[in-house]
Parts: sequence; structure tokens; C-alpha cells
Amino acid sequence: SCFFSFLFTGWILIDRGGKHFGTILNFLRDDSVELPSTRKDLMELLAEANFYLIKDLVEACVAALKNTVDVPLCTVSLISSPEESQKLISSTTKPIVKLLVNRQNNKYSYTSASDDNLLKNLELFDKLCRRFHDRILFIKDVMGTNDICCWTFYGHGQKIAEVSCTSIVYATDKKHTKVDFPDARVFEETLNALLCEPCSWPECWESMKVLSLKGGKCKCQLPDQKPDDAASEEHSLRGSRDEASGDSSLR
Repeated sequence: SCFFSFLFTGWILIDRGGKHFGTILNFLRDDSVELPSTRKDLMELLAEANFYLIKDLVEACVAALKNTVDVPLCTVSLISSPEESQKLISSTTKPIVKLLVNRQNNKYSYTSASDDNLLKNLELFDKLCRRFHDRILFIKDVMGTNDICCWTFYGHGQKIAEVSCTSIVYATDKKHTKVDFPDARVFEETLNALLCEPCSWPECWESMKVLSLKGGKCKCQLPDQKPDDAASEEHSLRGSRDEASGDSSLR
């Protein structure tokens, strides 16, 4: 039950999360460190400082928490031009979920369930905003293009997926616009976008290993990592997964 335990090799295992361990080491070395800006991270660092009994760091975290006001705020950006869209996408490190809804496009009449499905897409967008507003940047597209209802997902400033909800159906007399509600696909792509969150190297490496063994891939990219380096990491993990599956088949 002890957090510190000796391994057979002589190393000491510290059974704690590694998210703030670098900050702890920097404080022990320099007697000062730049504290996190968010209240959540400050609380996590305070818990680690209490565990390691670092009194000065505990006092610094407590003082910073007193000056930090945690304002619950959920914002949705409205874009009305391609320039605004590109500026928002390039100015954040968060994953992005963008919903375009343009009911004004009346080129063809709508099917009976289309209006209900449009509302369902809007309601799903609102639910995702409330759930992930601190981790994802949500954008509502009101540019008024030819599209009627479309979800777009971004990570690291690049479009990673698009889910169109509209199609043209042919009736006996004329064409109709059909709007679907692909909620399962939207949930799937939202989770994929969350893999593009900025993260520390230990967390990224662990998530890559888990996803690799499950046949998936992590889209995390370190701030100083080039896309080619990320691709080579993915390739090496895929090779490790293949080797692991080969060993298990031999057994």
C-alpha cells in the first residue's frame, strides 16, 4: 500500500502521476518554479506538493489559489467569413469542433424529418459544448454557404474529419433535401479530436502505447515535434504491436 516501493533492480518506484513531476523536480533544484495558470492544475500541483511534503511549494500554491478566480464560462465562437475561420483555427492549440447550419438554403424542399434532425444536430452541439468546453474550441459557422448542415473537426490546425448531414433524395415528382442526424459518427469524431489535445510527453507516450495495442493511433504531437517524427513514432509503435501479437500467437 506504500507509494514508494523497491524494485528487484534496485530502483525505487514512485506510484504517482507524472503530469506535475517535472515541476516538482524543478522546484527542488531551483527553489522556484512557474506555477500553472489554471485553478485545476494548481489544485493538482498542490496535492503533489502535499504528498512530497514540500512546504514552500505548498505555500506558493495556496497563495496562487487565493488570487485565482475560477469563472465557469462556456463560449461558442460565431464565424461569418473564411478569414475569421482561419484565424480561429490557427490561433488555438485546442481541438476544434465546428458546426455549420444554414436552413436558409431552400433550393429544394425538405423531407418531413429534416427540420427535426436539424434541431437534433443543434441540440447535440449544445450538449458537447457544455461537456467539453474546457477542452475543445466550439465554432458555429453562420457564413451562409451552400451547405445546409455539416460538422467539421480540426486538430493541430488541420482538418481531420468532416461529417455531412445532408443529401439529395429523388421523389417521383421532384428532388428533396434530406437532413440526417449522425450522432454516433459525431461522437466518434469528437473523441478522435480529443486525441489531438496538447499533452505532456509521458501522458502522450502512454496513450500511444494503449491505442497502438488496441489497433488505434494517437494523434498527439509535441510542441517541438515535427510531423515526420510523429509518423515515425506511430510506425515504431505499430511494429511493436505486430511483434507483440506475433509473440502471443507463438505462445
